[in-house]
Amino acid sequence: MQAESTPGGTPQRGRPTDPRRCSGIRAIAAILAILPPLAGATAQEPPPNKAGSAQLPDRVQAVLETAAFAKGHWGLLVVDRKTGETVYERNADQFFAPASVTKLFSTAAALVELGADHRFQTPVVRRGEVDAQGSLHGDLILIAQGDLAMGGRTGPDGRLLFKDVDHTYSGGAWTSELVATDPLAGMEHLSREVQAAGIKRITGEVIVDDRLFDRAPSSGSGPERVSPIVVNDNLVDVVIQAGKAPGEPATVSFSPLTQYVSMDAQVETIAADGEVDVKVEGAGSRRFTVRGRVPAGRAAIVATCEVDDPASFARTLLIEALRRHGVRIDASPLAQNSGTSLPTPSTLKALPKVAEYTSPPFREFLRVILKVSHNLHASTLPMLLAARKGERSLKAGLKREGELLKGLGVDPKAISFGGGAGGTQSDMVTPRAAVTLLRAMAARPDFNAYDAALPVLGRDGTLAKAVADDSPARGHAHAKTGTFYVNNDLDGTTLMTSKALAGYLETATGRQLAFAFFINNVPLDVPKPKRPVSTATGEAGKLLGKLCEVFYSDSEAPAPAPAAEAAAGVK
Repeated sequence: MQAESTPGGTPQRGRPTDPRRCSGIRAIAAILAILPPLAGATAQEPPPNKAGSAQLPDRVQAVLETAAFAKGHWGLLVVDRKTGETVYERNADQFFAPASVTKLFSTAAALVELGADHRFQTPVVRRGEVDAQGSLHGDLILIAQGDLAMGGRTGPDGRLLFKDVDHTYSGGAWTSELVATDPLAGMEHLSREVQAAGIKRITGEVIVDDRLFDRAPSSGSGPERVSPIVVNDNLVDVVIQAGKAPGEPATVSFSPLTQYVSMDAQVETIAADGEVDVKVEGAGSRRFTVRGRVPAGRAAIVATCEVDDPASFARTLLIEALRRHGVRIDASPLAQNSGTSLPTPSTLKALPKVAEYTSPPFREFLRVILKVSHNLHASTLPMLLAARKGERSLKAGLKREGELLKGLGVDPKAISFGGGAGGTQSDMVTPRAAVTLLRAMAARPDFNAYDAALPVLGRDGTLAKAVADDSPARGHAHAKTGTFYVNNDLDGTTLMTSKALAGYLETATGRQLAFAFFINNVPLDVPKPKRPVSTATGEAGKLLGKLCEVFYSDSEAPAPAPAAEAAAGVK
């Protein structure tokens, strides 16, 4: 069961059992598939550090021996980002489950392939002629191109917005938030352009062409289906606001408001000291129920339900948007999307274009993926790599990712991935592979886009609450988090198979470091009353934050450049 840490150290649990991916449903069972520590790993003494103070090994060891986590399998590597000189290492060449640190690799490969300034362009074409009265005697076709947001996260300044706890992580601690944007902005844009092109009526069909790549699973919590068309992360958001007093019904609404789904909601308000208990469950095709209790005085909570067919969902939303803009559509928005009559992609692209939506640059999507650890978007990246080469499968996309990572100097024998997000049993990396990738990306001209997308220690994204507000290291580490845990059904407890953190750290002396921290296979004493799984995995996240503090304050300054080089401006 995969989970990713959220600000405040609260991970969100993985897949519920309902095929519609409605949040708030507990999994009935989980698979206990644990890789044992390599022989002798727990007894290995950490080697002396090569470029830090004499006290550094003892200070690191004190963190690693924290009682609740001392039995875990630890892997660490910290190096000088510029010279590669080792500051500290432990099991740096052994395999570890990276969890969402996997996203460092998938986003790096996509950045190399697509470029930071790449923009997704989603066209709408017509098949048929438009008469003098504005009637299109034929079909309107949206050609999905893999845009991960379709305008639904774009703020007034053109940048993509995010909340530290994304709506795709709803459930668990119930701290998810929605961004203050229109989830249908892309559909509204396309509808305005169709209307401006002189089309007043469509007598044929409205079709979403989703043939860019094959269907594939998302490897992580949140939406389960990877698709070339993504509107509101292919989720319906359910917003629940408690009543003013216990016993009153809560107010329940959903967004985007659409005919595609229908909801039956019954949620009760309970005493202010009570616990949120909400379930959103599928109740047949395009129908779902909301049941539960929410405490009085509680801020609105967000739950989600994944749609059953992203292309049909997008088709309905487009028809509804067209009608809002005065375009008459003979086809029903309630019908399924059907691409059986579509011509070949090359023929389709030659048809007259009547509208197009252009996304923000890819660097903005990197920010969302890495800041909030967005599993659906990260899982889509290998599929986009495949499509760039005229391929359609996840296997082809991962093969291309491997080629790109090898080109960055990452040893292919030191990594293994089954997806782009970090939620498969195939995902394994060594600390050295992670640090090699980080140093390679730091030397690239597009490094600023990569670095700016990472969560900042104590400031935002999944690292927002990893250290205290007064931590001296706060703001000095840019890094990707990772969390993975499974249920042990033998005794009802939880096994944390991975907690991970990798990225860049500037020390108190100004030295630039690249680091990778992994701890695997830790039995947790949860869940218990008043002690959920999120508390224990949050404590592990803060432990990695403590390691950042150790290396921030305990590393020697780099040697000054020779006078001749300094005078010449050599860096």
